[in-house]
Amino acid sequence: MRVVIAEDSVLLREGLTRLLTDLGHDVVAGVGDAEALIRTVDDLASRDALPDVVVADVRMPPTHTDEGVRAAVRLRKEHPGVGVLVLSQYVEEQYATELLAGSSRGVGYLLKDRVAEVREFVDAVVRVAQGGTALDPEVVAQLLGRSRKQDVLANLTPREREVLGLMAEGRTNSAVAKQLVVSDGAVEKHVSNIFLKLGLAPSVGDHRRVLAVLTYLNS
Repeated sequence: MRVVIAEDSVLLREGLTRLLTDLGHDVVAGVGDAEALIRTVDDLASRDALPDVVVADVRMPPTHTDEGVRAAVRLRKEHPGVGVLVLSQYVEEQYATELLAGSSRGVGYLLKDRVAEVREFVDAVVRVAQGGTALDPEVVAQLLGRSRKQDVLANLTPREREVLGLMAEGRTNSAVAKQLVVSDGAVEKHVSNIFLKLGLAPSVGDHRRVLAVLTYLNS
């Protein structure tokens, strides 16, 4: 397996290189910033020597924000045959979403803590190099949680969303009716539909109006 490593921490970059090399893989380049990563892969492509996979940190110089993931997204577009595995200190949903947009073939997103679990990390690198997917369990949990919330609200009509938004402002049904210039009965019907679509059945212990607003605010 031919690998390019992009990591600004020299210690971690050398550690990953040693780890993969000791297991028989060929680390063809190690760089410390996103621009160098792009240049290196482009150069290898010009010599018909593309790597099987790139392992890159999400945050790299000069700003240490999203250079690494932007480079990864660019590489996926320009060199779709190259697997891309990004490493992050924390779960950053926006970066994970950007990376996974389109095809999920040959892509991975792992927390750096996983590197300490050598077998799992190397298995993930190999899987991505072979066109598979490697997602950290914590990343999956957060993305699925957000997806569920979005899907729930997606079931609401535009008017029901408007009513729920006014409810979130703390308005009563009468105040909502006045704001929307509709009858109190119409608002009550919308509110009932909202409860139904959000799966909020009547209960003794929970206030459905509060739960509906919390769902709205957390989406």
